[in-house]
Amino acid sequence: QVQLVESGGGSVQTGGSLRLSCAASAYSYSTYNMGWFRQVPGKEREGVACIDRGGYTHYSDSVKGRFTISRDNAKNTLYLQMNSLKPDDTAMYVCAADPAYWNLVPKYRYWGQGTQVTVSS
Repeated sequence: QVQLVESGGGSVQTGGSLRLSCAASAYSYSTYNMGWFRQVPGKEREGVACIDRGGYTHYSDSVKGRFTISRDNAKNTLYLQMNSLKPDDTAMYVCAADPAYWNLVPKYRYWGQGTQVTVSS
């Protein structure tokens, strides 16, 4: 069983930055593939960025060049650095983990509760 707890969300103005964290309580965290997703009420969950156990990353076109996903296996923590934020980035950001699956489609086995990000114009 893997438990994921996100933090770092908040309210910022357009152009601002936030750094999200996802702390994982998982044995052998380094063997899990990780992802960040976001969700707005009434819309489907959207894949934002993912990182595999080897550190290879993949981003959605909507955030490429602005967001950076990273992981610190020594701290069992996943990060999402978000720069040049836009109002369209407003959403609940959720991290996910899976021992095998790796992609931007929300098929991961384990999910956190999320942290809210609000970007005002």
